[in-house]
Amino acid sequence: MSTHRRRRARAATLMSIALVGLAACGGDGGSGDGSGDGDSIKVWIQEELPDRVAATKAIAADFTEDSGVDVELLPVAEDQFNQLLTSSAAAGELPDVIGGLALGQIRTMSSNELLDTDATATLLEDLGEGTFNESALELTRDGDTQLAIPSESWTQLLVYRKDLFEEAGLEPPTSYDAILSAAEELDSSDLAGFVGANIAGDSFTEQTFEHIALGNGCELVDEEGEVTLDSDACVEAFDFYGQLMQNYSVSGGQDVDTTRASYFAGQAAMIIWSTFILDEMAALREDALPTCPECRKDPAFLAKNSGVVTSIAGPAGSEPAVFGEITSWTITADSATDPAAEFVSYMMNDGYEPWIAIAPEGKVPVRSGDSEGSTNFTDAWAKMEVGVETKAPLSKFYGQEVLDALATGPEQLARWAIPQGQGDLLGALQGERPVAEAVNKVANGEDPAEAATAAAEAVRSAQGS
Repeated sequence: MSTHRRRRARAATLMSIALVGLAACGGDGGSGDGSGDGDSIKVWIQEELPDRVAATKAIAADFTEDSGVDVELLPVAEDQFNQLLTSSAAAGELPDVIGGLALGQIRTMSSNELLDTDATATLLEDLGEGTFNESALELTRDGDTQLAIPSESWTQLLVYRKDLFEEAGLEPPTSYDAILSAAEELDSSDLAGFVGANIAGDSFTEQTFEHIALGNGCELVDEEGEVTLDSDACVEAFDFYGQLMQNYSVSGGQDVDTTRASYFAGQAAMIIWSTFILDEMAALREDALPTCPECRKDPAFLAKNSGVVTSIAGPAGSEPAVFGEITSWTITADSATDPAAEFVSYMMNDGYEPWIAIAPEGKVPVRSGDSEGSTNFTDAWAKMEVGVETKAPLSKFYGQEVLDALATGPEQLARWAIPQGQGDLLGALQGERPVAEAVNKVANGEDPAEAATAAAEAVRSAQGS
């Protein structure tokens, strides 16, 4: 998921609905004059699971009741976003607002001049910059230009079988060496030492590798903007991941669904996933229940017997790095500006807690409160229950260290390219995904240096264009 959003068969159906909806509405999203009654806006959200769509529709209905602005809400599958954005922009059918956008997608829109940054700047001033996490603001800026309104964050995790580690006398998997040693020790015919993504062209594969690479000091570009994906640090990161996948993982293509299925079946000792896995691991979502033998007696067995690591240290890295995602609300260049800004303001105020409550384990607020110095939003998040059919607080299953990792994640995120002023490069790579291609190669036994060189050349080509 750019965000590890859980893929389902329903995604294709929902995308079809979205396309039909777009064809039906056509034209602009509203009157554009902020005149109140009679206005309407089109809103895309990258939340395609039915329960999340229903919850968002309820929030939008409350907004309509308060404002008189009708909202046409269209769920968009993440892996279809770029294609739909391109076709809609060409047809003059962009929505007014898009929610749940990942950092790379924001940069895609920015580089194609599809954002209303003036409206965003005005809205941020109204909301108060001091109410936001500074790291979230920095990651959603291009120089002095605010591209989006950051809303929430998730953090990447290395989840491991704490019970198996303790039984084998292993240290927590916080470094390349510790991960490799544990994978070798625990790998067997019945248990993979590690499962991770390896599908070419998949954002989940890129996210997994960026998490690993950052901890080894591997950057996409340096401070001068030169591509460094073929540096020694990056080759070492590719080699490390290749060893894991070739020697201690399961065969075949691995993605967000298959890796989770292996871990949930008790067939893997380690997995890299996002914080979205936490409620599922506690058996709080019926369409993604753990199936391990021990889970038959205790459905929450994996939650109780798993540890999490948020930062991985490589031998060439100066310090461990935390990888995650900031997701945001954007106002498009073709928007009905006033009602669009009014909607985003609502989603960051009255609608903020209900929006976060849709999936608190993966929607950690980056706005602490509704006024500077206030923490009413983060305080509310800490008390929220997670799950769908069954709900419970995370504290019922996980220790304080896990909860602290979630809460502090947005303050510690490291990402490629953006700190070096090359954020638009992330957008340029959304289509070809050369890093995922390189990961796929090393996972299938190709030379890490050659894979890194090919990926670096593809990045340079994208940068030059």
